[in-house]
Amino acid sequence: MTTSEEGAETLGPIRPAALRRGARLAVVSPASTPKPELVQRGMEWLQKVGYEPVLSPHALARGPLYYAGTIQERVADLHAAFADSSVDGILCTRGGWGSAELLPYLDTGMIKKNPKVFVGYSDHTSLHCWLHKVANLVTFYGPMVAADFAREGGVHAQSWQHCFRGGSGWTLGRADGLRVLRAGATDGVLRGGCLSILAETLGTPYAAEVKNSVLFLEDIGTKPYQWDRMLVHLRYSGLLDTVRGIVFGDMRQCVAAEEEDYLERAILHSLREFAGPIAIGLSCGHVNGANITLPLGVQVRLDLNDMSDPQIEFMEEAVRGQVD
Repeated sequence: MTTSEEGAETLGPIRPAALRRGARLAVVSPASTPKPELVQRGMEWLQKVGYEPVLSPHALARGPLYYAGTIQERVADLHAAFADSSVDGILCTRGGWGSAELLPYLDTGMIKKNPKVFVGYSDHTSLHCWLHKVANLVTFYGPMVAADFAREGGVHAQSWQHCFRGGSGWTLGRADGLRVLRAGATDGVLRGGCLSILAETLGTPYAAEVKNSVLFLEDIGTKPYQWDRMLVHLRYSGLLDTVRGIVFGDMRQCVAAEEEDYLERAILHSLREFAGPIAIGLSCGHVNGANITLPLGVQVRLDLNDMSDPQIEFMEEAVRGQVD
């Protein structure tokens, strides 16, 4: 089925239902093939904390190439997960490459009528951007089954609970890696994801929409000049024209500790004409430690006026309902 032509609503984001104990979670692989033993380990962790993970038919498929199945197989798993009324949420196994291939084939009309929790990062940035653009769905840039749930201490429990139990007014700050690169305060809708994937959407029908946003950007294995180059690309495309503030992720997956200052100077050089506040270091996405879950599509307040106490405050709930 081809992509629905319906645009996103302007009356506010569509929020999936909160995840209660016993929630049924479809485990999918929209991109590359995961290691079966890591998927198993991650599913065991999910079971231990009270969820019911269900492996999708093609989640462990191998090939063609590095993909977890054909385009048709990966789309079928995603469609089945969204359409199945017994499924409460959808978790990706890993990133890699491949999600962008699925975009022209997604039945976004069906997805919009069946909103549910969707969690993934890295390559799945393309899915986040498209689901925001055409379905106005709140999605979650957060831990994946084989990448984070499978390793000890891989999941930031507090942000996961805040996101999926419902409620607002919670914050992330210095303890979560956040540091100030440029002081200031602003508010906006949280958008973003992996910089290289987001940049590659530009010039396509699937380009990210980030108007009036607080933009989150992170990546892996990206050198200072590459950050500079891709940020210039965002600037020249006009993508940053209405962005109100920027939060960068933890850079330790990009450069060694002794190069972090060099990277920060490269970022500030590239963004010298950007007027909004800038933070860095948030432990979300490609991280070694506990991976923070970020709800994309909700209103946040970024306050970087106090260098010793930088904060991102989540001003509205990411899900419908609340779990005690």
